[in-house]
Amino acid sequence: MSIDQNDQKHQRRKRYKGTHPKTYDAKYKELQPEKYTETIEKIIQKGNTPAGMHRPICVQEIIEFLQIKPGQIGLDATLGYGGHTLELLKQLNNQGHLYAIDADPIECPKTQERLSKLGYSSDILSIAQMNFSDIDTLKSYGSFDFIIADLGVSSMQIDNPERGFSFKIDGPLDLRMNPKIGISAADRLKSLTKDEIEGMLIENADEPHAKIIASQIVSEYHKGNDISTTLDLQKVIKDTLYALPKKTRDEEIKKSCQRTFQAIRIDINYEFEALYEFLEKLPNALAQGGRVAILSFHSGEDRLVKKSFQHYFREGIYQEVSPGPIRPSMDEQSSNSRARSAKLRWAIKK
Repeated sequence: MSIDQNDQKHQRRKRYKGTHPKTYDAKYKELQPEKYTETIEKIIQKGNTPAGMHRPICVQEIIEFLQIKPGQIGLDATLGYGGHTLELLKQLNNQGHLYAIDADPIECPKTQERLSKLGYSSDILSIAQMNFSDIDTLKSYGSFDFIIADLGVSSMQIDNPERGFSFKIDGPLDLRMNPKIGISAADRLKSLTKDEIEGMLIENADEPHAKIIASQIVSEYHKGNDISTTLDLQKVIKDTLYALPKKTRDEEIKKSCQRTFQAIRIDINYEFEALYEFLEKLPNALAQGGRVAILSFHSGEDRLVKKSFQHYFREGIYQEVSPGPIRPSMDEQSSNSRARSAKLRWAIKK
């Protein structure tokens, strides 16, 4: 037996209380969907998303609009877990090419490996780790017959405590799509004044309690207390809103936590700026008659998409745009809670 084999000890699975694991790293079945398909199916049937996975939203509506034909060239500008990508590839039927990009250096290679195992090689699919705001750098690939962008945070990012996207589980207060770029949410908060935090919460999330939450965050720093984990920030919000009427307190705290985390995430990832840049460059990336579908989950994002589509429609660059947002069906909303805030808009280039 080699030295390496002697040193390598068998790792037991983490033990957990009750009938089902609650922590992310203990959910070994959910994190291996190819091995435990029956477990995954049961979780999905209950309307939940298995840990480490993401369920694509409005798939049927997107496919019906794009009218993909074999031989076309397309772009998935937000690869994520690859759910939409897989459906686009099925439509191409091994003819043409699909390009897919994503800013997340952690999930991008995982998705590439997953799709490769399904038989989608570089002959039909090319994947690159990049932000969709740099869509103009893809000029060498030619114009695209169809483009999709899903602006939501992927479930596997939210569920992984190491990424710091969720206030429900303890982890570092990070929130970066690309942990190799910029500063963490913890460092960003520490650098802002009370007025700047308040402005961020209002502008990015319409937070009604922005003033007192911002004041409490700054007060914690003045006391010498650190806000370095997701639960640290959750506790600050809980303590701030504890005086609310008991009847509505828990729900109001939950919503404020969601809005606060969302506002900080949008800020440190420059999400509005990246989307604006993407929308500005989009018409030049589309071929004549090219179609684009964008799925948003935030009113601010939806407003940007709507204004851009309508602007280029008035300019005569888009021949047609969706008259209003398309919402997921009631069946999809009931089977996937993360679909409830989704809005789909589309445009067709002249």
